[in-house]
Amino acid sequence: MDSLQALAHGFSVALTWQNLGLALMGSFLGTIIGALPGLGPSNGVAIMIPVVFSMGLGPTPALILLTSVYYGAMYGGRISSILLNIPGDEPALMTTLDGYPMARQGHAGEALAISGIASFVGAFFATIGLVVLAPQLVEVALLFGPAEYFAMFTLAFATLGGVTSNNQAKAGFATCLGLSLAFVGVDGQTGVPRFTFGNVHFYDGIDFLVAIVGMFALSEIFVFIEERHKEGSHTTAKMPEVGRVIPPWSMIKETSGSMGRGTILGFIAGVLPGAGASLGSFLAYTVEKKVAGKNGRFGKGDPRGVAAPEAGNNAAAGGALVPMLALGVPGSGTTAVLLAMLLAMDITPGPLLFAQNPDVVWGLIAALFIGNFMLLALNLPMVGMFTKVLKIPSMYLMPGVTMISFVGIYGITNSTFDLMLMIAFGVLGWVLRKFEIPMVPVILGILLGELMEKNLRRALTISDGDYAILYSSPLAVGFLLVAVIGFIVPVFLRKFVKPKKLVEAMLDEEGPN
Repeated sequence: MDSLQALAHGFSVALTWQNLGLALMGSFLGTIIGALPGLGPSNGVAIMIPVVFSMGLGPTPALILLTSVYYGAMYGGRISSILLNIPGDEPALMTTLDGYPMARQGHAGEALAISGIASFVGAFFATIGLVVLAPQLVEVALLFGPAEYFAMFTLAFATLGGVTSNNQAKAGFATCLGLSLAFVGVDGQTGVPRFTFGNVHFYDGIDFLVAIVGMFALSEIFVFIEERHKEGSHTTAKMPEVGRVIPPWSMIKETSGSMGRGTILGFIAGVLPGAGASLGSFLAYTVEKKVAGKNGRFGKGDPRGVAAPEAGNNAAAGGALVPMLALGVPGSGTTAVLLAMLLAMDITPGPLLFAQNPDVVWGLIAALFIGNFMLLALNLPMVGMFTKVLKIPSMYLMPGVTMISFVGIYGITNSTFDLMLMIAFGVLGWVLRKFEIPMVPVILGILLGELMEKNLRRALTISDGDYAILYSSPLAVGFLLVAVIGFIVPVFLRKFVKPKKLVEAMLDEEGPN
C-alpha cells in the first residue's frame, strides 16, 4: 500500500505540463536515435546529457527526459532491424532474424506494429516490477555498512565487465583503467594531489560527464570518419514499403504468449547487474524458438520471433533501473550514464534515494508509465514518419552530434581544457573499440571508484586496519562470492552460448532472404 501511495504522489509530480512535455520530447527523440543504426540508447542518453544541463532542468525533469530517451531508443532500434536488416543497437540483433523476412514478404507494417506492441508490453510490466521490487531491495540495502557497499561495488565491476566483453582480461583491464582515472585529483582524506602531474585542472578530478560524452559520442564520430568510404551505405538501401500498421487480431493473439515469456526473461536479465537488454532479447528469442518447436517458422518471418526479443529487450531496460535506483549500481551501460547524470546533480542513487528524494524516484516511475503509452501512440500511427529518419545522410547527422557534444560540455564546464579532455577521451574510446575492449567498465570505474575507495577506507577505519572486516558479514561474503562467480562463469558460458555466432549460424542455415 505504501508503494501505491508513493506512486500516486509520483503521478502528481509527473502530470505537470513541463514533465509531460519532456516525456513526449524524450520519447520522440529517443525513437529517432534508436532508429539510426549505430547510435543506440547509451550514445543517445550521453548526447542528451549536455542538452539537459544547458536547459537548466532539475533532477526530476532531467531524469524524466533522459529515461524517456532511453525507453524511446529501445523502441526505435527495431525500425532499421526490420526494414533494412541493420540492428539499431545490439539488443535489436535478434529482431532482424524474423523482422526482416516479414518485411521482404510485404508485412513490414505488421512487423513494426507487433514489435511496437511487444515493446510496450515488456516496458509496461517491467515498470510494474520496478514498483514492486525496488522498495524491497531498499529495505535490505539499509542494512549495508561500508564493507557491504565495498563488496557490492566489487560485484558491479565483476559482473558488468564480465558480460560486456568476450575476453575477461580485456574486461579486467578496462575496469582497472576506469578505477585508475577515478584516483585523479586531490585526495579527500589527506589533501595530497594524486596523478595530477602538476596540472591544476586535474585537482577536482576528471568530470565523468566529459568522459562519457567523449567515449560514447565522439568515439562514434571517429569510427564514422575511419569508415567514411562506407558513407551513405545504409541510407541508400531500398526500404520495403511499410504498408498497413494494424496487425490482425489473430496475429496479436498468436504472439501474446511470446510477449509474456519475453517480458519475464528480459526483466530478470535486466535486474542482474551487467546482463542487460542483449541477454534479455537473446534468451527471449531462443526460449520462444524452443517453445514453438516444429510449429514455428523462425528465421522465415514468424511474428513470434519479432514479439519475443522486443518484449525481452524492453523489459530488460526497465529491469536495469531496479539496481540503479535501489542500490546505486547500474544494471547496464545506459543506466551507468543515467547514474552519472544524477551524481552530477548531487543526487546519489541508493537506499536513501527513496527516503530523501521521493519526488525524483516516484515521479520518474510514474513518468515511465506515461511515457510507455506515449511511445505506443507514437510508434503505431507515426511509424512511417520515423522510417524517414533512416534517409538522413551521415554527412549531416554526425556533424550535428559533434556540435551538440562540444556546445553542451562547454556550457556545463565553461572550460576549453575540458573540451580538449573530451577529445582525448574520444580518441581513447576509439582505440578501445579497435581492440574490442568494453567501454562500460571504464565509465563505471570513473563513476564508482571514489565511492568504492571511501567505503573501503571507512571499513578499515572502523576495524583499525583489519582487512577481515571486508568478509566478516554474510552479505559481504555473498556479494564477493557472486562477484567471483559472475566474472568466471561467462568464460564457460560463452563456450556453449554465443549469441552472435548463433545468429550467423541461423542465417547460414536459412540461406539468403
